[in-house]
Formats: sequence, structure tokens, C-alpha cells
Amino acid sequence: MAGDFPDYLDYHQTGRPAAAMEIDYPDGFSTGPHSHPRAQLLFAIQGVMQVRSEAGAWVVPPNRAVWLTAGVEHEVRMCGAVKMRTLFVDPEANPNLPRTNCVIAVSPLLRELLVAAVMIPVNYDPSSRDGRLMDLLLDELRAMDVLALHLPAPADPRLRRVCDALSARPDDASTAEHWAGRLGVTPKTLHRLFRQHTGMSFGQWRQQARLLSALERLARGERVIDVAAESGYASQSAFTAMFRRQFGLPPSVFYRR
Repeated sequence: MAGDFPDYLDYHQTGRPAAAMEIDYPDGFSTGPHSHPRAQLLFAIQGVMQVRSEAGAWVVPPNRAVWLTAGVEHEVRMCGAVKMRTLFVDPEANPNLPRTNCVIAVSPLLRELLVAAVMIPVNYDPSSRDGRLMDLLLDELRAMDVLALHLPAPADPRLRRVCDALSARPDDASTAEHWAGRLGVTPKTLHRLFRQHTGMSFGQWRQQARLLSALERLARGERVIDVAAESGYASQSAFTAMFRRQFGLPPSVFYRR
């Protein structure tokens, strides 16, 4: 259940191009569905956030951030105690800002800029050091790398049924043929529907669901061997190999970095 919200009005009504704030949440806290008139960069120096919208879900570990476009309704659920540092941005502040919702890598420089930005007054002097720091922060956003930590949510109710089941049970090994039979369609039709509504194959969507579920479990401090088994991998080594391909690091190192 959502708790009390901070007063966001000052952060949205300022004439400055960006404003940053900090807020800490306990494990399991949910913000409830809401939206902002400005674009938002959500970043946590500790803990993992799961962001959900009608378009799908994102899992955001500490070395990533999620960019949400202005007006998009979303809900944030905390996995572990989360120390959030968030930036509200006028979407017209920089022509090179992202135009779609996405997860991005947070460089060491971007991290320190976000941490410093929360100490800057909302109505800072644009010609001061504070103004130059915020300008640099917006420049860093322009140079960010988009990452695939997004799980698209299909609008088709038949696929929703499959996707909800796979998200609830990442270790479910049911084949595309099995699901096609349950839906009363051919496997070819199921694969076509997945491509049409998610941009992924059935196998790619399930692997992404397993990966994002694993990130949440690791954030809660679960053992890698348990996460591997409950995410549908035959062995810890197979899970570690997949994780390294995605992030360039083994899961045991990922959160320490």
C-alpha cells in the first residue's frame, strides 16, 4: 500500500530546467499509480526498484536508472530498502533527451552529479556553480546508453494470460507448443503474436522475465544458487553465464559494483 508522498509541486512548477530530490523507502513499499507533468529520472544509490506501467515493467538496480517521459502513469515498488535520488526534467530542456521510457547505465560521473544535485535549491541561480552543475547533469543524460531491462506488457488478452503466468513462475519450462495448445492457436500464431505485441520472440520474452525476476531476488540478498533454480536455470553456472552475457559481470559482483 502506498504511503505519504512528498510534495512534488515545487519540483514541477520551478522555472528551472531540472530539479532533484532525495527520498528513502522501506522494503516492499509501493508508491501506487501516479504520474508527473515533467519527465523523471529514477535512480537509487541503494536497493532495487521495480517500475510498472501499462507499457510493461522495468527493474532498476543501483547501477542503472529509469527514464520516464512526462505524463506516463507508473508505480514503483521497492525491493530492499531503497535510497532514491530522482530528477524531474522539463522535457524541452534539451533536444537530445530521450523521447521514450527506458533504462540507462549510470556512469560514475552521472552518479555523483545526481547525488550532488539533491543538495541544490529548486530555484537555483542558473549562472552559479549550482546552475553549471545542473547543466552538466543534463549533458550527461544526453550521452547515456539505453539498456534492455524492460519487459513489454502485451495488450492482447491471450498473451497477457501467458505473460502473467510466466512472470509468476519464472521456473515454468512449458514450451510455446504447450501454451499455444492452451490458447487454442498454432505455435506459429503464438510466435507471431509475441513478435507483433512485444517485439520479442516467446523465448526472448521468457528469458527477459527470468532475468528481471532474478535481479529482484538478488537485491533481497538471496543466494545465487537459489535464484538460479527458482528462475528456471538448470545450474548456477548456466545462470551465471547468462548474467555475464547481459551485464559483463557475474551476479555475485553486480550489486557490489
